[in-house]
This record gives sequence, structure tokens and C-alpha cells, in this order.
Amino acid sequence: MADLQTQIEAAWADRALLQTPETKAAIEHVIEELDKGRLRVATPPTEDGGEWTINEWVKKAVILYFPIRQMSTQEVGPFEFHDKMLLKTDYAGQQVRVVPPAVARYGAFLAPGVILMPSYTNIGAYVGEGTMVDTWATVGSCAQVGKGVHLSGGVGLGGVLEPVQAAPVIIEDGAFIGSRCILVEGCRIGKEAVIGAGVTITGSTKIIDVTGPEPKEYRGYVPPRSVVIPGTIPKQFPAGEYQVPCALIIGQRKPSTDLKTSLNDALRDFGVSV
Repeated sequence: MADLQTQIEAAWADRALLQTPETKAAIEHVIEELDKGRLRVATPPTEDGGEWTINEWVKKAVILYFPIRQMSTQEVGPFEFHDKMLLKTDYAGQQVRVVPPAVARYGAFLAPGVILMPSYTNIGAYVGEGTMVDTWATVGSCAQVGKGVHLSGGVGLGGVLEPVQAAPVIIEDGAFIGSRCILVEGCRIGKEAVIGAGVTITGSTKIIDVTGPEPKEYRGYVPPRSVVIPGTIPKQFPAGEYQVPCALIIGQRKPSTDLKTSLNDALRDFGVSV
């Protein structure tokens, strides 16, 4: 991979190299590795701990892939598309269930057991084993979605390509994202968190834990197993004080129950709509 990275960095610094066969082959190889899940835009922490690592050079390869592609017309049954990017194929071989008219671009990885209801998954995204992408959900470019996640209807996971140092949206294993949630700007949802319907989280959104005697504030990060609902907080403007959106952590999934039961507990105990 070191040689690939060197070639991508050189082409990023000198776009004239995009005309050379060697550079084109290097870029295409990176996209193939992303498509097969052997390479990721963001590397998760090891079992020993640590943080997510953003592989900026991989994002650069995705960006450089666009100018070396040519527009073409693709026909899929009664549908016609005109674009630079190919669509994924061989879902049966990848053990992925795809319900028409779901679309996933080549260069996005879908692990075995993934279910795509009519939805959209963009290039560079990674979707882990057994995850459900429900109707009209969007998995943006380079978004990282873990195993056993449920993205409910209409969920929007923002994409990120530029600036290349920006972190992608990360949804860790076992999280449940409620209907019409919007998660963008590199926010991270911890393992097994439950995000109630209609929650919007950006990189700067205040996420306030209100379960203790004093509020505890996070920005763009939801801790593991948190149960989150939409909220508002007052903010002073020149024209006066108004309520602005925030997200409220109102409880935790119970460690003594499995995910399905703990989700039901969240609904019953905290009155969360998902």
C-alpha cells in the first residue's frame, strides 16, 4: 500500500500525472480495494483501544477517480443512467440483498448480510455485516457504518470528500438510527446507541447528557449505548433569545438485555420514537 499511497500523493500534487497509465492504474486499484472492503477511508480502533484513523490519501484517490472517468450511459432494466461512475454488481456473490430500486456505486463496500431497501450508497462508503439500510436512507461518500446497524427510513448520513482532512460520518456497531435522522460533518455515533427519530447531529451540535444532576456536554459525538432524542437550548441573538436545536442523552441501553429487548426498553422507559 505504501507504493500506492506515494503515487496518489504525487498525483494530488501534480494533476498532470492523471494522464499517465501508471497513475490511472493506481487510482483504479485503490477504488477496487475500497469496493472489496480491503481498504477503508477510516480505520477503526483495535481491540486494545485507540481512535479512528482517517486515511486522507484514500480520500484523495476517490476525488482523483472522478476526472479520469468518462461519462457513459448505463441501462438497468427500464432505468437509464448517465454518469461517470459504475454501479455495484454481483450482489448474490457478495451475499447482499438489494430491493429495487436501491443503488450503490462501485467503490462502496457492502458486507455479507447487508440489506438495501430502496436507498442510495455512495462511493467510498463502508457498510458492515448484517446492517439494514432502510427505505430512502442515504449513506454518503466515505461514511463508515458498522455491523448490525439499523438505518431507519429516510436517514441521511452525510458524505465527505473535501477537505480531505475532514472525518467521515461514523456509525459504530449495533447502533439504531431512527427515522429521518440527519448525521453529518464527521459526527460519530458510539456502539449500540439509539438515536430517536428526527435527531440532527453535525460536527458542532451540542449533545447534552441530562441523566445526572448536572448536564454533560459533547460535540458531534454520542457515547456508546446512549439513548438520544431531539431537544432545544436557548441562545442569545441580537434580536433576542431563541431556541436552537440540540440532542439530549436521556438514558442508556441496559447491559443486561440483548439489543432488540434493550431497544424496546428504550421505547417504553424513555418514550423515544424511532
